[in-house]
Amino acid sequence: MNTPKTFLYEQRDGVATITLNRPERLNAITFEVYRELTDFFAQLRDDKDVRVVVITGAGRAFCSGGDVRDIIGELQGSDAEGLLDFTRLTCELIRNMRALPKPIIAGINGTTAGAGACIALASDIRIAAEEAKIAFIFVKVGLAGTDMGATYLLPRVVGLAKATELLMTGDFISAQEAETIGLYNRVVPRDQLETVTREFATKLARGPALGLAKTKEMLNREMHMGFESALEAEAVAQALCMQHPDFEEAHAAFIEKRPAKFK
Repeated sequence: MNTPKTFLYEQRDGVATITLNRPERLNAITFEVYRELTDFFAQLRDDKDVRVVVITGAGRAFCSGGDVRDIIGELQGSDAEGLLDFTRLTCELIRNMRALPKPIIAGINGTTAGAGACIALASDIRIAAEEAKIAFIFVKVGLAGTDMGATYLLPRVVGLAKATELLMTGDFISAQEAETIGLYNRVVPRDQLETVTREFATKLARGPALGLAKTKEMLNREMHMGFESALEAEAVAQALCMQHPDFEEAHAAFIEKRPAKFK
């Protein structure tokens, strides 16, 4: 893996940590950040040393969305083709996150808005600091709430009624409300966020990589399936996992009364 230029990256004990690093701009995303993040998530598919990915932000924000000067200002003079190229780029980032066969945990350290909210939403697990308010603010800047997978993913996470409210108003909600509606998996004091997120990531990193990959794959695929098709797809996926050494190792560990050591 090449060292990224637009964000910080650390890999340790199977956990890769991406830190958005423009704290003076509340980690607002530029064109360059979009492109590098998109490519980086694609590259992580083939990195065998990475089992779990954490994405977080430096400073007091997770990500405040697209940079007003670098992106919103620049887009004002673009033609229809240029605008579509940009919106497709933003969607490609979300596509690569959902296609990554490894769990992604958003460690939401602070204010999260717009594109930042969509990045958090596209993650598999969201652990947030108590100060981490969130908003899908697209209507506040004269756009539709349908951005970067929001109108697809958000209703599936929080339900249609609440998703409609959040996307049509663009209003911020507190971390506590986000946890109540199921948008955040858990909320912790700010000084515990890094530790709790790391512990959760390490727990997943010790799990069966194929089993976790198949779980994420089926969660994605079954959004489009009827019940009978889903049952057959799950039968095939589970039979495949039963052929993997992790299944044999789990049984041996149970018999020998020891923790399983998945490969």
